[in-house]
Amino acid sequence: MTAAAATWSERAYADPVPYLRHRAELVVALGPRLEPGDTLCDLACGDGGLADFLPGIDYLGVDADPKMVAEARTRGRELVHADLNEFQPAAPVAATSIFRAIYYARDRRAFLTRVAGYTEKKLVFDLNPRQYRVGDVRSDLLAAGFDRLALRPFFVPQTVALPPLAARALLAAERVGPLARLALRFRFTYLCAAFRGGVADQP
Repeated sequence: MTAAAATWSERAYADPVPYLRHRAELVVALGPRLEPGDTLCDLACGDGGLADFLPGIDYLGVDADPKMVAEARTRGRELVHADLNEFQPAAPVAATSIFRAIYYARDRRAFLTRVAGYTEKKLVFDLNPRQYRVGDVRSDLLAAGFDRLALRPFFVPQTVALPPLAARALLAAERVGPLARLALRFRFTYLCAAFRGGVADQP
């Protein structure tokens, strides 16, 4: 195991706890709500740190780096070693997530179609609107069978640890439409939940 794998979460996030906690909150609540006992398949999951913030959710982590899988197991997390383009769970899952890695899909539309085949409630992912057009991604989701898309700005910074007051202000700004859209022109991402119209949306 390399030192990089052993300290992945600590290096990837300046302050991993608020970042992963907020991500987990939105994984549960955005779009159709996840309930205790639901299974989340987390593709390209790194060391599986998100699992620590999803009490009651059955977590299935998948990563293509064997060193990440080994590191996760030393922390008591069970991960599967597999390429996200080829992975197929043994049984359908309630939700699938993929963060900071959708660009690993060799063919985005084919990848989304594959995920739709084993995902019952929703697919949750992050999207940089300065890198990918929301309309293009929406078209691929529709072709894959996901006809609904919920978007939420995600303003917890990855590489900067903020004082508590500033962190609370950014969280509040996620809900201010014009301000959030302006900020997204320059930085930050959307967190997206794609699902089917027959699945109950959040209140």
